Amino acid sequence: RQGSELAGWAMGRWTYEGIDLNHNFADLNTALWDAEDNDLVPHEFPNHYIPIPDGVPAQVAPETRAVIAWMQRYPFVLSANLHGGELVVTYPFDMSRTYWKAQELTPTPDDGVFRWLATVYASANPAMASAQRRPCHQDDFARHGSIINGANWHTVAGS
Repeated sequence: RQGSELAGWAMGRWTYEGIDLNHNFADLNTALWDAEDNDLVPHEFPNHYIPIPDGVPAQVAPETRAVIAWMQRYPFVLSANLHGGELVVTYPFDMSRTYWKAQELTPTPDDGVFRWLATVYASANPAMASAQRRPCHQDDFARHGSIINGANWHTVAGS
């Protein structure tokens, strides 16, 4: 934006190199699900912290690489993404387990915690809790308390 410290850096969520920063993170879901399918979790493949794989693809933006380096230095277990547009709280996972499905409920093992956190935020947000709120495109998330499992809305690999 003009006058911002970000002026000249990016347009929305796209870098000038054409990389969508919302969809640019390494796919850790598939590694976890493969390990679960092979009974490697949690003893041989810990599911509480999945390290970023070596050889992250070249199309990963420098901004994403900086976040990856930061996460490896300061591991954490909960994060939030906030961006304008939709009046809905999505919770993990954003990528469907069945890779060819565009929408599929794909809960984490601690789905109840994420649903609770999403509900607390959505119900405390005046715009989201308002009965007069606008629908999101064709979706009326108010019917579901303004929350949804990310992959059940639309699959986003690398989110």
